[in-house]
Amino acid sequence: MAGVLLVTAAMVTAASFAQTVPVPKPAPKGRDGAPQGGPSITGATQTPPNPVIPDPRRNVPSSIFQTFDANQKAQAAKVSAYLSSLSTLVGNFVQVGPDGSKTQGDFYIQKPGKVRFEYDAPSPIDIVADGSSLVVRDRKLATQDVYPLSQTPLRFLLSDRIDLMKDTNVVNVSADDVFVSVTIEEKQALVGTSRLLLMFGAKDGQLKQWTVTDPQGYDTTIAVYNLDTSKKLDPGMFKIDFTNYGPSPG
Repeated sequence: MAGVLLVTAAMVTAASFAQTVPVPKPAPKGRDGAPQGGPSITGATQTPPNPVIPDPRRNVPSSIFQTFDANQKAQAAKVSAYLSSLSTLVGNFVQVGPDGSKTQGDFYIQKPGKVRFEYDAPSPIDIVADGSSLVVRDRKLATQDVYPLSQTPLRFLLSDRIDLMKDTNVVNVSADDVFVSVTIEEKQALVGTSRLLLMFGAKDGQLKQWTVTDPQGYDTTIAVYNLDTSKKLDPGMFKIDFTNYGPSPG
């Protein structure tokens, strides 16, 4: 499928990620058993945030675990504990693609390994992960691209339990009054180097946004809000249809 974009979020634009780092295009709601009307939010409903776009000129130095100081290790441990504590996460998102285009929608996470992204119409694309595979589906063409979930950056958010310092290649940890940020780097021989920048609220510790940088250096940023960890989700919304959708041509 041309222009597969976690634009994720996730996951729109003409820039494409490598085959191992798919990024979703916008998809309409209410398909394949997904709940109508978006997620149920606990507390006051927030307005869409303005995603913080990383400086494209930034240079994240490669690091190894031993170079992090005690504060950085403590921040990474808090983030790991937060991610490991989640079993479900439902909310809204705002996504900014490499070309600055902005889309919105709802997302649903059921750990381990399950996620659904629903983008605002009119795109015919669905993004679903069932625990082992992730598909980028085009309902109009009745085709879908299938990727191993283990080869997408989403696996870090969808892991049942995770210790970032042990289970990933963390290259940077930083904190200010607003965000705690963790950068994970992945190197693949045939594809190149990609990065995942996770940002959490410095005060409430909640996930705020993530940025995927593909091997060509293009960024896709997804900011999340109206988060709800108490909603029970229908397992059917994460089912991948391998019968009615064939592989994309080419």
